[in-house]
Amino acid sequence: MVILEDAKRIPVGVVALNAGSGIAVRELDRASDAVIDAAWIGQRLSGALRIRERLFSRPFYRLSHGEGDGLPGLVIDRMDELLVIQPNTAWAEAHISDIIQSLETLLSPDTIIVNRDSRGRSQEGLAGGREVVKGTVSSAVRIDTEQGHLYADIEAGQKTGVYFDQFPNHKFIAGLSKDAEVLDVFTHTGGFALSALGAGASAVTAIDSSEKALSLAAKAAQEMGVHERLDLRQSDAFDGMRALAEAAARFDIVVCDPPAFAPRKEALEAGVRAYERTVRLAMPLVKEGGILMICSCSHAVSPDALRAAASRMFQKAGRRARLIYSGRAGADHPVHPALPESGYLKALAFALD
Repeated sequence: MVILEDAKRIPVGVVALNAGSGIAVRELDRASDAVIDAAWIGQRLSGALRIRERLFSRPFYRLSHGEGDGLPGLVIDRMDELLVIQPNTAWAEAHISDIIQSLETLLSPDTIIVNRDSRGRSQEGLAGGREVVKGTVSSAVRIDTEQGHLYADIEAGQKTGVYFDQFPNHKFIAGLSKDAEVLDVFTHTGGFALSALGAGASAVTAIDSSEKALSLAAKAAQEMGVHERLDLRQSDAFDGMRALAEAAARFDIVVCDPPAFAPRKEALEAGVRAYERTVRLAMPLVKEGGILMICSCSHAVSPDALRAAASRMFQKAGRRARLIYSGRAGADHPVHPALPESGYLKALAFALD
């Protein structure tokens, strides 16, 4: 922790300095006499909790969204009595004991897990791994949603095991899914697929390369009583879309929610090409008058860049498209006003003629 000064040597505030990181300085407090300890962390987390408790009737949400909550790089997802912490920055890792202490005081959860497997940690010079610091985890965790439920793979799943950021976009697709045939590509544990089925979709096909993720989607579908309308396919997403096209399959709604193709600016050009490829393969699977949603969680890809990539593919294919929905992460993923990158998620839905 250091005090940052401006060119006139006037203190600006307390920052975390990690000279070896791609982001060397991260602002923590504008007060230069601030002490970054368990009490300070507890105050920030308490403020974050107050907002979530006003927004959500049930304790399933992102409790800390890094810079958006004044806790740079610190991600905490709450699943009722279980908390998953991702200390993605060096300062958060150095204060992990204070973070755990603050959460104990604030919520006293049954289970606390520290997940150190995020991509960003390597840029901070930090090691990976997962650790259960309180309680036990013997199975996947069930998360109730408006349309039904889904399971989070806490032990081996991506990120914290669930994508709370997509929940508002799940709801949008669910609102269109009554009696519809839906394709969910990169389904993970079935977020879009299960929401569509819970809202009355006539049939849903879901593609993912992970056998474990698909097994959790199947488990949720069985419990919801919608398993007979769900076709799960373990496959590379691009190969799976090609196979469906060869079989002349067509859907009322197609959703593509791929991993981050452009996690950094250096990967922007290749990432944009990957999004173009996704749209190009998904487009023939959409019926005339159907809906195509393309999502991006890439920090480096702006909403305009994603829209332009999709537009180029529509023009090449000669299909008229209308943008009918622009989604983002939910309110539990606040955006720092001076850091637009903290609003990383984009979800664009197009009506295709």
